[in-house]
Amino acid sequence: MKLNVGRRHDAPLAIEPMTQSDVPAVMHIEREAFPTQWPADAFYNELNTNKLAHYFVGRMEAEIVAYGGIWAILEDAHITTIAVAELHRGRGYGEAMLLRLVDEAITQGASWMTLEVRESNTVAQGLYRKYGFTTVTSRKGYYSDNDESALIMWAGNLKSELYRRRIAALREAGCGR
Repeated sequence: MKLNVGRRHDAPLAIEPMTQSDVPAVMHIEREAFPTQWPADAFYNELNTNKLAHYFVGRMEAEIVAYGGIWAILEDAHITTIAVAELHRGRGYGEAMLLRLVDEAITQGASWMTLEVRESNTVAQGLYRKYGFTTVTSRKGYYSDNDESALIMWAGNLKSELYRRRIAALREAGCGR
């Protein structure tokens, strides 16, 4: 699936299911993006044994520049991670990945979607709000690296006509194409 996200980037982003051979490149982005990283074994476990997990990579030509994943559990989907390589941020690739995760959640039958985001990550929060996420609570001291709190955000009802129209309008405006 190729997604062209507006005019903000250099090349189309091809988003494909993550494979085991993608994990080293994903780990490079993981180290750039997060103060505390998932170990590579966690990604291998998600890909090989977690039937609820759906992970994707975004490629610009042959280079992996983004990744993301969800757990789809009955009618709920949880965004476990989403990141973009440092040199490729601000080009709409994170938005393309988020839209792919929303699409996957809907495909898996989810009605609701949730995530945790650092209180200081206002850029990500703005993107999530654009896609209908609202802050419902916070978890104090959630992040072990600096004891920062996490905002808990939810979006839904993903199956509603109103949400489908919102996504269609964003696509029409050039987001996620």
